[in-house]
Amino acid sequence: MTRHPFTIAVSGKGGTGKTTISSLLVRAFIEAGEVPVLAVDADPNANFHEALGVQVHETLGGMREEAFTRHIPPGMNRHDYVRFRFRQALVEAEGFDLVAMGRPEGTGCYCFANDLLSECMTQLERDYRFVVIDTEAGMEHISRGTIGKPDMLLVVSDPGARGLRTVTRIREIATELGLAPDRVFVVFNRYKTGTAPVGAGSETPFAIIPDDAAVEHADLAATPVSQIPGGSPARVAVRELADKIRVLARDRDETV
Repeated sequence: MTRHPFTIAVSGKGGTGKTTISSLLVRAFIEAGEVPVLAVDADPNANFHEALGVQVHETLGGMREEAFTRHIPPGMNRHDYVRFRFRQALVEAEGFDLVAMGRPEGTGCYCFANDLLSECMTQLERDYRFVVIDTEAGMEHISRGTIGKPDMLLVVSDPGARGLRTVTRIREIATELGLAPDRVFVVFNRYKTGTAPVGAGSETPFAIIPDDAAVEHADLAATPVSQIPGGSPARVAVRELADKIRVLARDRDETV
């Protein structure tokens, strides 16, 4: 029986460290032997690849719709051609693959790229154990059904009141879109020791990622944040987060 991958969508307002958490999660799953991992950059302002230390040469948003209706090679149907082009856009690295949504070419909307990603996500031939999706600040990909219903929505936030209000809004939107409340989890990022979350109320974080100078140094040096030292506080905390997710994935598989 084919094992369905456990999908984690990472959301939150801009600047909270979604991409940092996403890339460290990919690295943690690889360290745990859960390979290959599929990383999906669903943010039009793509920088997931930089955090992971790979280059992207083609995005789904850059693929023109007419190419899939007018330029299909002889002997190949649209279904086969979509898979072929998707494989061209897929970046294969050690322990993980990456596909980037990117921006649509010209003034077009994201509809075709969204549809393409949705179709390709169901056609992947490799047996991924985990899929980590770095989403944009909004909930477009969940509302459009592009990424299906993720097994887990991680909402990354700072522990301040403004960030927590965003968490509440995202939780409400996700629930309205049909995502079960018990699939939405909060992660406090850049948490400074000795400070308490402001107005946290009933929010119980699934994980707390401490403020880490190594992350800031990687940002300033333009080096892949996923490659910060293994013993750095953020890396250790995300490794613990990944272990908790792996338990949830096993529990899901046992109930299927």
